[in-house]
Amino acid sequence: MRTLITTAFISLDGVVEAPGGEPGYRNSGWTFKGIPFDEASFELKGREQVEASAMMMGRVSYQAFSPVWPGMTKDFAGYNAMPKYVVSTTLQDSDLVSNWAETTILRSLDDVAALKQTDGGPIIVHGSATLNRNLSDAGLIDRYHLLVFPVLLGAGKRLFSGTDKDQLNLKLTESESYPNGIQKLVYDVQH
Repeated sequence: MRTLITTAFISLDGVVEAPGGEPGYRNSGWTFKGIPFDEASFELKGREQVEASAMMMGRVSYQAFSPVWPGMTKDFAGYNAMPKYVVSTTLQDSDLVSNWAETTILRSLDDVAALKQTDGGPIIVHGSATLNRNLSDAGLIDRYHLLVFPVLLGAGKRLFSGTDKDQLNLKLTESESYPNGIQKLVYDVQH
C-alpha cells in the first residue's frame, strides 16, 4: 500500500492559497513577504523530492504548475522526473503537457483509493486545496508535511475543510523551529 502525503506551506490560521505568488489572491506570495530566508527551513522540500515516487495534484494546481515547473530544472528536478497523477473530472488527455513526465488523470476519490493499493513508494500531494480537503474528508491522507509560516492571512483557501466529522488523531513524528519563525510539523494520520 502506498502512502499519500500532503505537503503544504500554510499560514498559522490555515491558509494555503498562493504562497509562491500566484495571481488573483490579495496576499499572493506571502511566503516571501517579511519572512527572512533560511535555507534550513526548506530542507523538508528537498527531502520530499528524493523520498516520493509520484506526485498528485488537482486540475487547478496542474494547470498552474505544468507550464512553469518543467523549466525549473534546478529546484524541481526530482519532481519533474516523477510520474504525475491529476485528480479531475474535467481535464482531458489533450490538456496535458508533453514535457513533464508521465501524467495520469484520475477521475474520482475511488481512483485515488485504488492507486494507494498498488505497489510503489509514497505519493506527494502539492497545492490543490480543494483536493486536499476532499482527500482528508475521505480518510485517504496518511501523512502531513507542513511548513507553518508565522503569518495570519484571514481569507483564503484552507487546507482543512469545515466538514463536521469524527475526530481524527495525528501523531507528531518530526518537528523543528527555525529562527525565521517557520515551524516544520510532520504528522502521521492515525487511521
